[in-house]
Amino acid sequence: MRVKWIFFLVSLLMAGLVSAQSPKPAKKATTAKKSMPAPEMVKAPAKEEPPVNKIEFTEYTLDNGLHVILHQDNTTPIVAVSVMYHVGSKNENPERTGFAHFFEHLLFEGSANIGRGEFDKYVQNAGGTLNANTSFDRTYYFEILPSNQLELGLWLESERMLHAKVEEKGIETQREVVKEEKRQRYDNQPYGTILIETLRRAYRQHPYRWDVIGSMEHLNAATEADYKQFYADFYVPNNAILSIAGDINIEQAKPLIAKYFGTIPKGTKEIYRPNIVEPPLGGEVRDTVYDNIQLPAVIQAYRIPAQGTDDFYAVSMLGTLLSQGESSRLYRALVDEQQKALFVGNFPLPTEDPGLSIAFGITNIGVSAKDLEAALDAEIEKVQKELIPEQEFQKLRNQVENDFITANSSVAGIAESLANYKMYYGDSNLINTEIERYMKVTREDIQRVAKQYFNKNNRVVLHYMPKSPQP
Repeated sequence: MRVKWIFFLVSLLMAGLVSAQSPKPAKKATTAKKSMPAPEMVKAPAKEEPPVNKIEFTEYTLDNGLHVILHQDNTTPIVAVSVMYHVGSKNENPERTGFAHFFEHLLFEGSANIGRGEFDKYVQNAGGTLNANTSFDRTYYFEILPSNQLELGLWLESERMLHAKVEEKGIETQREVVKEEKRQRYDNQPYGTILIETLRRAYRQHPYRWDVIGSMEHLNAATEADYKQFYADFYVPNNAILSIAGDINIEQAKPLIAKYFGTIPKGTKEIYRPNIVEPPLGGEVRDTVYDNIQLPAVIQAYRIPAQGTDDFYAVSMLGTLLSQGESSRLYRALVDEQQKALFVGNFPLPTEDPGLSIAFGITNIGVSAKDLEAALDAEIEKVQKELIPEQEFQKLRNQVENDFITANSSVAGIAESLANYKMYYGDSNLINTEIERYMKVTREDIQRVAKQYFNKNNRVVLHYMPKSPQP
């Protein structure tokens, strides 16, 4: 589940995380012959309506391993066509980091049948939108189209999977695009390196130790053959989920899916899945980072279990308790009452392997990082020592339930949720039932995980400090 205010804070404090997980404009493409015509396009844009009650869906797997999930909602003539690939930054070679994110850009460069700059034009000319995003664990592409353009979306995504242009011209173009993105979102953004600096101290062995943006040196050193191999290894139907939601007829959609995806060859190699178990942190890690900022910041990163585990749901609810909204504990205490922070928050990173929950704050004018850290610690200690009052707990449950419903209130949200649940948990129906896992969390569970995971021997603490003025 995602919360809008968290994204606002993260965009300010952790530009790296936002660029990795939030959609970015589609990238342009290279010219090639068109041997297969695109389906005829007809404009028919319309608004989406939220689904109600249980979300029904059909799912099956093609002979080549592509898993297909279909949700039919004929309320409005909109369809979301998406493909999720089970490849993120954690699947990268440690000497070639940044590939997963780089391919998010590169695979808008066109295909054997789509010319340079034409990929997004097909969608825009049909009255639709498109985008993509990359995380530590997966890469996701989608189009939202008038429902009479379903076949267009299928054709475009099949071209991306089978015929993408992975060649030197496009590689060089997108290398420069990614370099500029890193300069703008990380290097020249106040607090922009927080996630990079945190991850490299929180992990010593696991590939989560590098951020999704990766290393520009690695991208520069990579050859065309390296990029082609990455595409061949991971962009195969047996490593992907095709998730479609909206105004479709399921029985009519199935032959179209077979037409565009059924003949794509299955990958022949075993998909690389790192099985590295990160050893315990072994005590608090502290450091100071000097940045081009005016106000200090405090970052506390606690090791937490992987998403989907029982304790993760309790940790997630703890994060909501601490920092969702202006009535949350951290905001009320540190911003409103004590006025020690301008911004403050805490949220878990939902990752396939054990991850981090990050508490953070920017100091108010005249407040030291040490004082803000002590105030953050005090609020966490309250949860550890005192059971949450019943009334506050019920409010928390209501917030979680509202977030769960909101996440699946559009066909785009449903398509992504169905793919996520199948990819990470092997159970698409969690789109209907995962809320039960949250509702099973007790006040005692929240107190227990606060003690177990939010302890000082299980965290990285960074003080971001202004650089000294240069003479």
